[in-house]
Amino acid sequence: MTSGAPPGDRPPRPTRRPGDLPPHRGRTARYWLTQVLIRVLPRAFVRLRVEGTERWPRSAAIVCFNHLNWADPIVLMGAVPARPWFHFFGPKEEDMMVGGRNRLMRWSGISVPYRPGGRGLVEAARRVKAVLDDGAILAFAAEGRIHIGERIVPPLSEGAAWFAIRNEVPLLPVAINGTSWLAFGRTVRIRVGEPIDSTAFEGRAGTAALTALARVRLEELLADFPERPAPGRFGRWLTEVFNEWTEGARPPVGGTPSRLPHR
Repeated sequence: MTSGAPPGDRPPRPTRRPGDLPPHRGRTARYWLTQVLIRVLPRAFVRLRVEGTERWPRSAAIVCFNHLNWADPIVLMGAVPARPWFHFFGPKEEDMMVGGRNRLMRWSGISVPYRPGGRGLVEAARRVKAVLDDGAILAFAAEGRIHIGERIVPPLSEGAAWFAIRNEVPLLPVAINGTSWLAFGRTVRIRVGEPIDSTAFEGRAGTAALTALARVRLEELLADFPERPAPGRFGRWLTEVFNEWTEGARPPVGGTPSRLPHR
């Protein structure tokens, strides 16, 4: 049997709307340069211990991780397999060309930023779909803020669960321990949890239920990690150099979620 298309014709490429991420092949060099740097720098300072690598997805998925420090995305990306492609949702910015950190994230191609407001959410949803349709992994700091306490998981925003359900991809809880204080030679543990099938959830109630389940899974993954004392002067400086606390200073351990710092 033959098709009606002329011999040698190729199927049309998917059309990308304005606001979608460009194809991966257009950012390959920058992405891999970022990968190399991120894999070298953390290991030069801390000891990375990864548990549950066999559960790391081989195709599109949403990762939900806890957030203790500005260095968490760097540590996480440096610890997990290089493939599939790996991106982070955020930051929440009106203009990614403002500020050195934002410009670097935009250049590297690892972030899926979103602008506040209804239209910003529409564009972000389109970008998320483009990433997942390409078979990549998208990570969410679902707490939406850094906080104090190695075993504490504040209430999670529903964004990670909503995007997982909407795009019918697994939601994977990943726990980061040891970044609350950064110090030379200390162990930072990345523990990969069991993926959660998002297709078992639907609607607003399903989003809330999946979010609650992800929080429980994160608490279980974090439960056995002890609090650590503050390091020396350099370690304290490195820990706080990019942290932004709404209180103006690092809050004490055990603060209630309402007092935890927004980022």
